[in-house]
Amino acid sequence: MTRLQDTHRRINAEITQEKAAALGRTGERLEAAFAHVMSLGRRLDAAADPEEQARLLGEYESARVRAIHARLALLIQREALGLRHHRMVDQQFPEPPRRTVARRPL
Repeated sequence: MTRLQDTHRRINAEITQEKAAALGRTGERLEAAFAHVMSLGRRLDAAADPEEQARLLGEYESARVRAIHARLALLIQREALGLRHHRMVDQQFPEPPRRTVARRPL
């Protein structure tokens, strides 16, 4: 293998590693965003005070929008890497539902 070929191989390996690391970071941001939405949803379900419910509902909606954007960023990055099928993402990270009022367990 010539020096040029070796250099080319190393550069390609570095690019591949960085693509994988970037995809991993995007996935971690998505996981954190979804965890935050789920946490707010549980707090909203437990809230009894209407003022607290209203505040939490606003926080939930903001977090939901951030999670949707994080999910879209992951899908775009996957597409850019040639990953065209997103069934796993859809199963693991479905779009968080809109909430209008707290859900009370029966």
